[in-house]
Amino acid sequence: MGKLSYERHCAEITNQAALLVSALDGADLGVQVPSCPDWTVNQLVRHVGFALRWADEMIREKLPEVDMSRNLAVDVSTYVNEQASVLGPWIEESAASLASALEAVDPDEMIATLAGHPGPRLWSRRMAQETVIHRWDAVTALGVPFEVDPEVAADNLTEWAAFALPLSFFRWPAETAGLVGPGNTVHLHATDVDCEVVLDLTAPRPAMREGHEKAAVAVRGPVTDLMLAVYRRRPVDGLEVFGDRDLLDRLLASVRF
Repeated sequence: MGKLSYERHCAEITNQAALLVSALDGADLGVQVPSCPDWTVNQLVRHVGFALRWADEMIREKLPEVDMSRNLAVDVSTYVNEQASVLGPWIEESAASLASALEAVDPDEMIATLAGHPGPRLWSRRMAQETVIHRWDAVTALGVPFEVDPEVAADNLTEWAAFALPLSFFRWPAETAGLVGPGNTVHLHATDVDCEVVLDLTAPRPAMREGHEKAAVAVRGPVTDLMLAVYRRRPVDGLEVFGDRDLLDRLLASVRF
């Protein structure tokens, strides 16, 4: 476990959007989101929807590379006092359109590429997991319980290790440089599903391996809790930690996404 199929990623884009919408009905969407303090819930939903539409546009137009200038998800400050009756259909339409665009192309077609990776395969996974994490942000702000399929959470954890971790090292080299050193490895071990990830920080470019091996620090717990911990949505407290806790704390403090 740890990586879903392309078809499952496409399906989860619409599934996660629908689950997000189900939490909005009758809620005050003007409340602040504690985990994304610059946004209210309706602004968070706009962020997710615009991200979906950005990926959709790049796939449909078969852009050769990612075009950051088209991403409207960065600044959503002007969206205020919106209602679920408007936002719900809008984000579900955004998700359905992206899923259909992805289903119409070869997963490994070299369009909307990022760092040399085929765009359809990368963006199907990225947008599915983007919606998972921001669904947690929204429902937590609204006081609604959060649940996610362990298979999806395991895929999220490995996607974070394979994509978010190296991207953070690239974007914030000064903050992450101190994490690199001989023997600096982190083992993330899910206790409820077959998912184990090793983060290798021994070289300037971090690497990820799946499987069980000894590391400088190991973290054990339910896969959803591990997912939320690496995304800094919950503290490590309550998880089992063995070894170099300082390395773990510095990693989580430095890697944001």
